[in-house]
Amino acid sequence: MNVIHSATELKPAGRKVCAAIGFFDGVHLGHQQIIRQTIADAQQHGAISVVITFDNHPTTIVAPERAPALIHPLAQRLRTIESFGVHTLLLLHFDRDFSQQPAEDFIASLARDLGRIHSLCVGANFTFGHQRGGNVALLERMGKSLGFAVHGLAAVALDGKTISSTRVREAIRNGDLDAAGQMLGRAYSISAAVEEGDRLGSRIGFPTANLSVRGLVLPPNGVYAAQAIIGGATHRCVLNIGVRPTLETRNPATRLEVHVLDFSGDLYGQELEVVFGEKLREEQKFGSLAQLQEQIARDVAAARLAG
Repeated sequence: MNVIHSATELKPAGRKVCAAIGFFDGVHLGHQQIIRQTIADAQQHGAISVVITFDNHPTTIVAPERAPALIHPLAQRLRTIESFGVHTLLLLHFDRDFSQQPAEDFIASLARDLGRIHSLCVGANFTFGHQRGGNVALLERMGKSLGFAVHGLAAVALDGKTISSTRVREAIRNGDLDAAGQMLGRAYSISAAVEEGDRLGSRIGFPTANLSVRGLVLPPNGVYAAQAIIGGATHRCVLNIGVRPTLETRNPATRLEVHVLDFSGDLYGQELEVVFGEKLREEQKFGSLAQLQEQIARDVAAARLAG
């Protein structure tokens, strides 16, 4: 997938463009419908498929107090979009100046800079532009004058309820990871960079990779069986989300720590994807590090047996 940061970088060489627009947090089944429609349009008309998305969630700029924790970090979101066979991804920087752009100007600039837009595909409730001044009706009016078709796709439902990024976040936060996976169309996972920790795990015989998960929605605290994907290989692992109460640190922050079974190697600075399995237990406070060490050994044994 070709990633560009300005529409003028596309250089379509006379080919038509079929584009999808959205933030696509989680790339759930509703988002996938939009992306697949765009690709199908492009294949049918000999066009280039383009997904247009943003580096920041718009709410972080226009109403930061209401900004949601994200399902996936940017790199994971882009890889998931790429997996559907998109030709080009236009990643736009969403900042205060961009948020002030009227909806009409945004679409007119895309039509000018992308070349011959054949179709735009969005969700039926899609809004955009300054003060959310744009919607599907506006796109359809502009499409008539600028010569492109508009697909405003109805939301996908699961169990009679609309699938949305908000609903996926709620499922994750409530620990209903099966429901989250159903809405995502794949097992729920987090892919994030491994950052430096205090190496306590190594000192007690269970080295852990600490994932950088700031700004992400997380399942409830506790210990989970999981799978870690490292260099294309899958390893069983034990995953802990919590504040490590046994250590009694001042102002403890929530951490996501992964002990990869039967693996040795330096993971610092690498990106690690963990696919969540069953929850093994709640986070507990132990009377000593020795007791914690004994419990982790039991967790490892349980993770080996987990399906």
